[in-house]
Formats: sequence, structure tokens, C-alpha cells
Amino acid sequence: MTKQCYNLYPKIYNFTNLWSAFAKAAKGKRYRSPSVAEFEFNLEPELIQLEQELQAKIYQPGVYDNFVIKDPKRRVISSAPFRDRVVHHALMNIIEPLFERLFIHDSYANRVGKGTHKALDRCTYYLRRYRYVMHCDIQQYFPSIDHQVLRQALARTIGDEQVMALIDKILASGEGIQTEMYRMVYFAEDDLFAGQRLRGLPIGNLTSQHWANVYLNQFDHYVKRTLKCRAYIRYVDDFLLFADDKSTLHQWRAAIITFLADLRLTLHESRAQPRPVSTGVPFLGFTVFPDHRRLKRYNGYAFQRRFRQLVQAYHAGEISREQLEASLKGWINHVCYGDTWGLRRSILGQVRLLGTVSNG
Repeated sequence: MTKQCYNLYPKIYNFTNLWSAFAKAAKGKRYRSPSVAEFEFNLEPELIQLEQELQAKIYQPGVYDNFVIKDPKRRVISSAPFRDRVVHHALMNIIEPLFERLFIHDSYANRVGKGTHKALDRCTYYLRRYRYVMHCDIQQYFPSIDHQVLRQALARTIGDEQVMALIDKILASGEGIQTEMYRMVYFAEDDLFAGQRLRGLPIGNLTSQHWANVYLNQFDHYVKRTLKCRAYIRYVDDFLLFADDKSTLHQWRAAIITFLADLRLTLHESRAQPRPVSTGVPFLGFTVFPDHRRLKRYNGYAFQRRFRQLVQAYHAGEISREQLEASLKGWINHVCYGDTWGLRRSILGQVRLLGTVSNG
């Protein structure tokens, strides 16, 4: 049984916590974002103002800046005002440790010491020990997250109603952002008002990333404890189950569909099919085999397009050489986790021909 935690709210608006939250929110953005620079210029008054608003319970989130990307599927990305991002970090500083101890080992997204590369390594580990794998993902995950279900999951651990009231304000600030991206799904026992349920988390929020893990934590434990799947990995709404026979995976698939419906979520059923591990499994931008990994073709093409845009921006004076190098090095560090020597050589050859990075 989950133990509820109380008397958390004063820790959130504690000035030292707000200062720490500012440092985290500003990391890597001080010289690139006017809103961060403006906030930092009046740092102490800004933090005192937030402290007073939170203490008096009059804090209200601002309006998101939303934009649409297609990478590869269409998504709405949201950016909260910087002062709100400070509040998000202040809240997460206090409540994230409470949930971290509840998560299973093999949940890898948005957690300290985890991440995509650890998830890929774990995938390889299981591919070498089991005969079959089933890759699953959830349809329209962030737009589908039901506020009532999420709030209940959070409240099982957070017993402080003032913290829950702050969470309610953050949830309300994102209402409607994902409406266009959600295609209505009706579940058993839904009434005529099911379409009016509040749902959707803004993609881009620190809180959304964490709460996406909280939302599926109950599911993780169901897979591990009830289905007794010993080899299971989840990264946000992408998850893998491993077994030595197809029939077990088919049984688990049926049980998963039923369980997710209780969370008001739907599985991409046509994609969730058992396959021999020797054929590889798509996961986190790679096709992973027991003895090697290949970058998905689309991701290679996408980066080359992105790289050409960065080069044009560099020559136009819109970004610095350091920014261009950082983007290139970050991509190379990621794809090094697959067998991508030919692709990296091609990209680096383009860099040398352009003379962009080495000669400035």
C-alpha cells in the first residue's frame, strides 16, 4: 500500500528550493533565451514574488507558447513562461523523490541515471536471453492522459491538499492544448458525458514528463507482478515484453489491452505482435538485434535535413559555430550506440567539405 506524504507545500515555496529550481530551469538557456535573461536580471525580486504568491496560494500559471512539429508524426509542443518553469522545477524537487522510489527498475524515461542509452542496453541484454519479443505503444498517449485518473494516481502518494491544488492549477493551465490531437475513444460503461472529461498533458513540460511515468506506474507493476513478465522495458509509452514462446506474449497482449482500458488508454493493436528476436525490434529510433543495432533510416535522413538547415543558419549568422558543433556532437554521441559508422563518416565528410566546423 502506498504511503501518503503530508506537509509538503511549504517545502515547495521555500526560497532555497526556488533558487535551486531557477538554476535547473535556466541550465543551458542563460545566453539563448531573453525570458531567462530578464528573469535572472531581477532574480531575487522574481523569486521573492513567486515565494509570496505560492505561500498566499494566489499563484496562477501563464499562457503557453505552442507550436506544431512533424518528426515524424504531427505533435503540438508547448513552452510555459519561464517563471512557470521555475515553479514546475520547485514542485518536482519535492515530489519526484516520492515517486522515484515507487517506480520499477526498467522504466527509463525522464529519470536520473536512466535514459535512452540505458534502455537500449537493457533491450540488447534481454534480446540475448529470450526467443521472442513484443513491441507495444499507446495510441495518442499524451493527448489521452485523463486528468481524473492522473489526479487519483498522484493523490495516492501526495496527501497534502495544498500541493494537489497547485497540481490542479498546472493541469488546468494545459487544458485544451491537446484537444485537436485527440480522437475520441469510448470505453465500456462510458456515458454521454465521457467526451467532456478533461484530458491531455502539454508535451514539453517537466511536470508532463514526470506525470507520464506516474500514470503508467500502476501498469508497470501489473506487468511485473500479475502477468509475471520478468523481462519488460518501458520508455514513456513505448514498451517491450520478452518471452520464450509466442502464446505467452499473445496472452499478455490481451490482458494489457484490458488493463489499459481501465486507464482510458488504447494500444496500437496491429503493431503489438510477437516476433523472433533474430528479426530485431524497433525501439527508440533504432532497430535492435541481439548482436547489433541499426539506426532507423528515417532518423538518418531527418538529421541530414536538420544539419543542412543548421549550416544555413550558421552561414546566415543566426547560430554560432559552438551551437552548430554542439548539435553535431550530440547527434554523433547518440548514434554511436548503433552500427552507424558509414552514416557518421558521410555526415562528417559533409562537414569537412563545407569547412563549417573546422574552419569557422
